[in-house]
Amino acid sequence: MNFFFKSKQKGPVELVKATHDAMARADTTGEQQRTKANDEISRNVASMLQILRDGGADKKVPDTTSEQVAQLAQEIYTTELLPLLIGNLARLEFETRKEVSIIFGILLRRKIGSREPTIDYLVSRKNVLAALVCGYASPDAAIFCGNMLRECFKHESLAKATLSLPEFFNFFAYVEGDNFDVISDAFTSFRDALTKFKAPAVAFLTDNYDSFFAQYAVLLRSDNYVVRRQSLKLLGEILLEHKNFHVMMAYIKQGDNLKMTMNALNDKSKSIQYEAFHIFKIFVANPTKTYDVHNILYKNKDKLVKFLSDFQNDKNSDEQFRDEKVYLVREIKRLGAPKPE
Repeated sequence: MNFFFKSKQKGPVELVKATHDAMARADTTGEQQRTKANDEISRNVASMLQILRDGGADKKVPDTTSEQVAQLAQEIYTTELLPLLIGNLARLEFETRKEVSIIFGILLRRKIGSREPTIDYLVSRKNVLAALVCGYASPDAAIFCGNMLRECFKHESLAKATLSLPEFFNFFAYVEGDNFDVISDAFTSFRDALTKFKAPAVAFLTDNYDSFFAQYAVLLRSDNYVVRRQSLKLLGEILLEHKNFHVMMAYIKQGDNLKMTMNALNDKSKSIQYEAFHIFKIFVANPTKTYDVHNILYKNKDKLVKFLSDFQNDKNSDEQFRDEKVYLVREIKRLGAPKPE
């Protein structure tokens, strides 16, 4: 007679410990050992996800009284499993990467009364947020890290913490990479970080004005059409956000910024022209133009009037756009010679 015995399922503590051990073995030089270790990691991650789901942690109103869910979450926090998994995401199986991102999202939404333990954990462990940002360096990890980052950016404290990282400036490299999917995903995360919550974004742009806009100027001159268009669009959003008033005023005082905008206004792409138009009108509408800005507009006065009169007339059915063109032409015609400051 044959007897079949079902192997005992690992509990939360065993799963987390076994995953740490397997991650250490995955660094071995033998291919067979690495494969076995990765298989074990995949099984363990799948089991963790099942515990969270069985405990109701992925429901909109999770059952936070589930003992196994609480134990698993605590083990993940105390053993620093999240940064370990995220830092090694690219080496994991595709399905496992997906499951890690789902686990991350479930933990992020987990509440105990009014407390959000995973958010508290991440605020105090900025290395996890840094690892998510740096995940864009690997095409295999990028999309999953992006999903996790954007879950973070739904919370003001985590958006603020991410903006405070030196690694945040890595986005300037990521949005100009070679992989279109990674570029698009990175730009979405970059934009969310700068627009989701106004207060931390304003503080970041104010404190890092020179370094941020020096690197942003490179994006505006990019050879990549998509990068150039998206960068212009985001710049318009940033400058037209009323809470960014002081940032806007600093930007439109600089003649070089006006020249760059005018070059974009003359781009062969109508989409880029249109995005540049919304930035250009801020320079013209400013009643306290600097000498450099005033002088550039004055020297190009006749050309600008003619250019704007014929600018994208196919959009003249849009009353607001047509009125804005009329206003700009009128203001530019009124410009007299600038007085030296």
